[in-house]
Amino acid sequence: MNIDDRTFETVKATIVKTLGIEDRASTLNASTPLFGSMPELDSFAVVQLLAALEEEFGFEVDGSEFSGEIFETVGSLAEFVRTKTPLPAH
Repeated sequence: MNIDDRTFETVKATIVKTLGIEDRASTLNASTPLFGSMPELDSFAVVQLLAALEEEFGFEVDGSEFSGEIFETVGSLAEFVRTKTPLPAH
């Protein structure tokens, strides 16, 4: 998986804030399971989280791109965000 640290940390912070799981923030890593494993992440929370990520990173998700695999782990979500976010100019 090729996720830069800044993207991963921002995705992680957005998950923590959106789901209100500040008490578990330090336990999240790239392999932490999300949808189906985290009770706070129900279908409504998925929509909220996706909207928060779109706003944070400045992209939009087309309905055809949306799949359960995106929300499999924190890392899979961060990787999806990375693919949607333009690379910064150096």
